[in-house]
Amino acid sequence: MGDRFPRGRTAVAGAATFGVGEAPGFSTIELAARAVQGALADAGIALPEVDGLFIALPDDLFAGLSLAQHLGIHPRFTDNNRTGGASFMSHLVTAVLMLDAGYLDCAVIAYGSNQRSSGGRLVTPARADRWDAPYAPLYPLSYYALAAARHMHQFGTTREQLAEVAVAARRWADTNPEAFAKGPLTVEDVLASRMISTPIAARDCCLVTDGAAALVLVRTDRARDCPRPPVPVLGAAAATWYNSLTQAGDVTVTAAAESGPRAMAMAGVTPGEIDVVQLYDAFTINTVLFLEDLGFCAKGEGGAFVSGGRIAPGGALPVNTNGGGLSCCHPGMYGLFAMVEAVRQLRGEAANQIAGAELALAHGNGGTLSAQATVIFGGAGTV
Repeated sequence: MGDRFPRGRTAVAGAATFGVGEAPGFSTIELAARAVQGALADAGIALPEVDGLFIALPDDLFAGLSLAQHLGIHPRFTDNNRTGGASFMSHLVTAVLMLDAGYLDCAVIAYGSNQRSSGGRLVTPARADRWDAPYAPLYPLSYYALAAARHMHQFGTTREQLAEVAVAARRWADTNPEAFAKGPLTVEDVLASRMISTPIAARDCCLVTDGAAALVLVRTDRARDCPRPPVPVLGAAAATWYNSLTQAGDVTVTAAAESGPRAMAMAGVTPGEIDVVQLYDAFTINTVLFLEDLGFCAKGEGGAFVSGGRIAPGGALPVNTNGGGLSCCHPGMYGLFAMVEAVRQLRGEAANQIAGAELALAHGNGGTLSAQATVIFGGAGTV
């Protein structure tokens, strides 16, 4: 059975972030609500028009119900599907299909977290499963360290190459006013940072920040009448292979090798045609793995591919142009922020705008490289 996707028939009409970095005094749902209000204002759509609500909060298993109550709306459908940082790309798949079917008319995808101001550490109900727990892994970091160690052993990838990912992200963040972490960062700085789970050191890890984001989606014909340029959804696919990385047949290959080709086939594009790439970079190894699995380079060549400034400002492939989870923000789950940055690039309003960008890829990752989801956005001229 092949994928059937309504290419370009739905579009992002509004996008917003709120409280990125530090937002003391706000609860997670208050942050998410502020982002929703900003995205609706951006779209020129009134709150009562929202009939689909998609959200996954870090501290509320009934987040869809809670946000509807908080906003004072009665949506026809809510979705609280939780696949970690890939949740929001998966939410988009559901929203797009429901909008195209006429079941919904206006869908909102939202997220908010106050993990920095409320305690300064990752907030998640997820834990190592009962088979892994006796070995006391650092969740989720030790699993990513396992993938990194295997990639280094199998392909000769070096810590210096992983460090190039963090350095590139910082260079993008330095010219993004919204980014939380700025300032000089060198490969040597990354290598000298505290080792946490070999071979991943502190500067190989994402930030701990507050922040919220939201997208508003409608059918494309309606989006053309909204104040901001519509950003059509050309393709989107999700893939889940396991929960724990210890169940993977090959820890150097992720389900992005499935979700990416499927999403690009729906969109009718190839990796070489993508202008900007937004990846879930919870750790530096993520960027290497996803660039390989999504087809931007061959398996095992990711370390060499990210070297020499290739994914940094001025490089051949703009990756994580806002600074990503490593230097812009990472409030527990980053996936929605990757999509917001992709939308901003295609609207021509990003802080680090890539001239002439018409195709953007946003990729989300959840769990311990467990669930992957890929979205292809296009400019108005792609439909």
